Amino acid sequence: NILMMLNKYKNKNTPVATDVGQHQMWAAQTLDFYYPRRFISSGGLGTMGFGLGAAIGASIATCERSVLVTGDGSFGMSLNELATAVTYRVPLVIVIMNNGVLGMVRQWQTLFYEKHYSATVLNRQTDFAKLAVAFGGDGVCVNSLEELEAAFEKAFSYDGPFVIDCKIDSD
Repeated sequence: NILMMLNKYKNKNTPVATDVGQHQMWAAQTLDFYYPRRFISSGGLGTMGFGLGAAIGASIATCERSVLVTGDGSFGMSLNELATAVTYRVPLVIVIMNNGVLGMVRQWQTLFYEKHYSATVLNRQTDFAKLAVAFGGDGVCVNSLEELEAAFEKAFSYDGPFVIDCKIDSD
């Protein structure tokens, strides 16, 4: 899985920020942390778009490469901050769990509303990896664990922000 592989690449001191959604829950349950104040999340406050600014701040505050675990919905709310990260060459790995939907809301609609979906399918055509390049950073789109491993190798040695757009199933 994506986050289990991330555990292999981040070090014990790596700050990890999340946005809000399924990816936040997955990160909280899967990632290994060894020191306090290395998991940066808004908790239950529901602040989609929180993560990128938090990851930039964590990297600057700790002088460490930080990681953002986000979804395509949340990332779309603050992706303009990539310009800031590129300007200041912030060492940052952005892992986007791209399932094409607002995952947690859709999950609730599945569980509690008998699959009566409303406003959860994004139908977004954004190529987040190309967007990172357009901002002056770098990035790749991955569709398999083999591609992800190569992406992590590149991302954790890149001098600046690096986007890994992970295509995952909507469910």
